[in-house]
Amino acid sequence: MLRGLLLALATMRQDDYRKLLRRTLTAVGVCVLAVLVCYFWVDRPVAFFVNRHHINTVRAFRWLTYPPPEVQNWSALVLTILVIRRAWAPFSLWQKALLVACLSLIVADDFRISLGDVFGRYWPETWTHDNPSLIGTGTYGFHPFQRGDDIGSFPSGHACRILAFATVWLIAMPHNRKVQLVVIVLCAPMLVSLVAMNYHFVSDVIAGSVLGGIVATYAAHLARINVMR
Repeated sequence: MLRGLLLALATMRQDDYRKLLRRTLTAVGVCVLAVLVCYFWVDRPVAFFVNRHHINTVRAFRWLTYPPPEVQNWSALVLTILVIRRAWAPFSLWQKALLVACLSLIVADDFRISLGDVFGRYWPETWTHDNPSLIGTGTYGFHPFQRGDDIGSFPSGHACRILAFATVWLIAMPHNRKVQLVVIVLCAPMLVSLVAMNYHFVSDVIAGSVLGGIVATYAAHLARINVMR
C-alpha cells in the first residue's frame, strides 16, 4: 500500500500538484473568513438559541451524531477485507473508493486531533468532566497550544470524518446523481445535528468539513481514483 502511494506521488504531474495546492489555499482562505464571521457574529447566538429552546433534547439529533465514529471504528476491518480481496482480482471503482474513503477518514481524524491541540477551543456546552464551556461557565474562545478534551472543540471531529469519507465518493463518481443525492441526504442532517446538540459551534463544523474535504481530495488524487472512470 505504501509502495502504491509513493508511486502515485511520483506519477502525478507537477502541474496537478500546483493546481491542487491553489485550490486548497483558496478553500482554506474562504474557511478562515467564514470562521471569523461565525466566531464574532454567529456562534454564540446559535448556541444560546439551541440551549434556550431545548433543541438538544430532540433524540433524532443525538442519533444522527452516532454514525461518524462508528464508521471509523469499522474502517480498519473494512480495509483488511479489501486488502485480502485484492489478492484475487483488481478493485472495481466502488471498492477502491471505499478503501480510499476509509483511509481518508482515519488520516483526517488524526489531522483534526493535531489541530484541536493547536487551537484549543472551548466547547459550546459542558458535557463531560465539568469542561469549561460557553453555556456552562461562560467561557468562550481559543486557548492555543493547550492539550485536552476540555478544549478540543475546533475543528469538529465528526464533521471532519463525515466529509473525509463522503468527498471521496463525490470525486470518484462525479456524474452519478444517485451517489450525490445519497451523500447529501446522509451528510447534511448529521452536520446540522452537531450544532443542534450544541456539541459544536457553527464555525467548528465549517472548519471540520473543509479539513475533511481537503484530506479526501488529496487522498483521491494520490490514489488516482479520479482517473478510473
